Amino acid sequence: MSYVEVPGAQVPIRMWTDPASVEDVAMQQLRNVATLPWIKGLAVMPDVHFGKGATVGSVIAMHGAVCPAAVGVDIGCGMSAVKTSLTANDLPGDLSRLRSKIEQAIPVGRGMHQDPVDPSEVYGLAATGWDDFWQRFDGVAEAVKFRQERATKQMGTLGAGNHFIEFCLDEAGSVWLMLHSGSRNIGKELADFHIGRAQGLAHNQGLVDRDLAVFLADTEPMREYRNDLFWAQEYAKHNRAVMMALFQNVVRKEFKKAKVTFEPVISCHHNYVAEERYDGMDLLVTRKGAIRAGSGDYGIIPGSMGTGSYIVKGLGNEKSFNSASHGAGRRMSRNAAKKRFSAQDLADQTQGVECRKDSGVVDEIPSAYKPIEKVIDQQRDLVEVVAKLKQVICVKG
Repeated sequence: MSYVEVPGAQVPIRMWTDPASVEDVAMQQLRNVATLPWIKGLAVMPDVHFGKGATVGSVIAMHGAVCPAAVGVDIGCGMSAVKTSLTANDLPGDLSRLRSKIEQAIPVGRGMHQDPVDPSEVYGLAATGWDDFWQRFDGVAEAVKFRQERATKQMGTLGAGNHFIEFCLDEAGSVWLMLHSGSRNIGKELADFHIGRAQGLAHNQGLVDRDLAVFLADTEPMREYRNDLFWAQEYAKHNRAVMMALFQNVVRKEFKKAKVTFEPVISCHHNYVAEERYDGMDLLVTRKGAIRAGSGDYGIIPGSMGTGSYIVKGLGNEKSFNSASHGAGRRMSRNAAKKRFSAQDLADQTQGVECRKDSGVVDEIPSAYKPIEKVIDQQRDLVEVVAKLKQVICVKG
């Protein structure tokens, strides 16, 4: 489908889904965003749903301002995937050992490494810019400085919620490694600090929703936010890179005879801010639950722990600010899913996948998400499908 335009106060709301299918609270959030004086465009992806502070699946383009709540609290959250030389024929009948080895190598949930990961041990050589990255931690908000030790030990860890590590097969039988994570606790604390700070600024007092408080260009609060934002986005990128390297090392050891090789890693943020130019204007584009899909950009759009995922290539549609969805998108809240489904339902819906099937992850049950095939179909003018993947192992926190 192409987009549908819904009238908005300052700009129209371009929606790559049927507006009637969007929950009322999410539509109200979008209408509120469209009232912001600094907004130059608003695109809504087919995985749209209500989010804390701002709508998940929204792409907000502003001039001279940025809204920290519209990034989300997991700054830089995103996906990484890599195709391997392994095929389905290389896999053992029982995948539980492999899942266990992955969980031993990469802490999940609130877990962290006992000691910070040494990139020279993970990559086999020093990670470019590693020391410079950590030195720049000295320049982030004083309010989070006490978290430095925790941040170093959480580098290369998964977290919980909708984050995952997967072992997948494409339709030709090739094995892919995939993972989804962000900036862990340090990103959340930086986000919370700056969201609170923005809400106290004088120019935000008349907004229809205090969650939409912004920082303005050429001010000290904006400069400090951008510094911390871009550092946290880099943390998230490093976090996924370390995890992927650890994941690859597990696979090398478990499949020694196969002498596994890996293609270049595909990686994309889906909670972040980028400086981009449209219609001759420099804009700050916030993607919350959306990936960049510029012409030729590779991206990853996952479904749920029992369905599948897609590797895509962007078509460069400027009407969406070169964006696409970040996943299937939830169709019910975590609490609603817990009330409606049981551990047995989860087991039924994840048949054939080596994964947790207990009540602790029922809120991630496939039925809590929109059908990924429909979500992909609604954005055929935004991306083309490169590969369709189906997981055989899914690690959750």
